[in-house]
Amino acid sequence: MNSNLTLTFSLMDPPYENARSTTAFRLIEAALRKGFHVNVFAYEGAVALPFLQQRAHANAVHGRDVEQEEHPLPHQWVQSLMRLAEEKGLQLQWVNCGLCVDERGVDQAVSGVRRGTPGDLWQFAQQSVNTLIIPAS
Repeated sequence: MNSNLTLTFSLMDPPYENARSTTAFRLIEAALRKGFHVNVFAYEGAVALPFLQQRAHANAVHGRDVEQEEHPLPHQWVQSLMRLAEEKGLQLQWVNCGLCVDERGVDQAVSGVRRGTPGDLWQFAQQSVNTLIIPAS
């Protein structure tokens, strides 16, 4: 177990734009499963990942209703990661850049996500054994 070690991830991409967000979720999950504490600093479009107002939708093109479509919602992935950390007795700190939240109007985040500043990323990086920044292209 690596429960005395912390990894930091910094995310920039908004939901649904590319596979980087999904890859980040997988990396965060893997770190938690290996026993690492995890810090996440989300800025730019990534502040919308834990936004509670995301809604599943039907897919008329394929003739599927909401239940059949099983549309993934990033805020549910964030909630799942929070639960996993709690189950394993680990800390998952998720901080959204407050300026980025205000610019995008995504101020309703899942429980456990807090508002912060780029200074939080600096502190996270100093407390971590490694920091992975996943920028937008």
